[in-house]
Amino acid sequence: MAESGEERARHWRYEELPGVDLLRARYVRKAFVRHTHEHFVIAAIAEGVEVFHHGGSDQYAGPGTLALVNPETPHTGRAGVPEGWRYGAVYPAPDLVAGIAAETTALRGTPGFVDPVLDDPYAARLVHQVLRAADEGNALAADTLLRVAVTRLLRLNGGPLPQRAVRTAGARVAARARAVLEERLADPPSLENLAAGLEVSPFALLRAFRAAYGMPPHAWLTDARVRRARRLLDLGTAPAEAAVAVGFTDQSHLSRHFSRIVGVPPGAYRRERKNVQDAPPGLVLPLGTWQNRQRTRTYGPTEEETAGKERAVPGSRTPPSSGTPSASESP
Repeated sequence: MAESGEERARHWRYEELPGVDLLRARYVRKAFVRHTHEHFVIAAIAEGVEVFHHGGSDQYAGPGTLALVNPETPHTGRAGVPEGWRYGAVYPAPDLVAGIAAETTALRGTPGFVDPVLDDPYAARLVHQVLRAADEGNALAADTLLRVAVTRLLRLNGGPLPQRAVRTAGARVAARARAVLEERLADPPSLENLAAGLEVSPFALLRAFRAAYGMPPHAWLTDARVRRARRLLDLGTAPAEAAVAVGFTDQSHLSRHFSRIVGVPPGAYRRERKNVQDAPPGLVLPLGTWQNRQRTRTYGPTEEETAGKERAVPGSRTPPSSGTPSASESP
């Protein structure tokens, strides 16, 4: 990477893509703490390597691969090489992905991604093209490319999300604890007082909460506070006011946690929400070549996407086509 040590990020929305967050970033020292998203994460790596803890193990994603995280799934993120990583990401809402799945795939139930890393340079290119089209204000291209990308990823790596397990006593306790924390977001009780109110021991509550939500109550609370702060910032609330409203001591306290979960400071986040169209175009990220060390599958364009070309075979790399996909490549 040419800009050694330099970090930059842009997190924004394009008004013609409702229900979709957009991100383009380069990180070197950035480390994302364990957190969740209400939306899907579709992150196309351009350079370097990202490592993220997901499903009990570290996953590695490099150029031409995509990091795919389902909604409400705890995960982290950090650099896997000294020079960091560059990527572009789209975060489509669950109902948008469900609608695309119903129209273009045979998936039944609530759709999601099966593997957290997919080696597919073609789909990675589509994600970067969505971001470019949004930068250029090309609504038709941005919407079309997003739908093509999501369809492709669901066809290659989609499946129904697991049904919610039968509610055990521990799960019920965790849900009640979560409800209390949601109600007392700005003034939460201690673990001991929370457990006492639920008539369980602190360690029993801690185990139940981890099992249900993938993180301890205090980490979940920070994640929930940042989510609430995002909603307030989306409405135009000043960062200092949002910080106090969700329970952080001040704006710097919010900024520290916000940046470790969202990837940008709350002030920069609010500016993009306030004036999307006036934001300067971001850097278009190049794609490289790298073979993922974890369980990945490699694909070339499908028959629909290549208008008659031979379908790629899983396990073999097909060089991605250049340029923006044409109308014949849409689902």
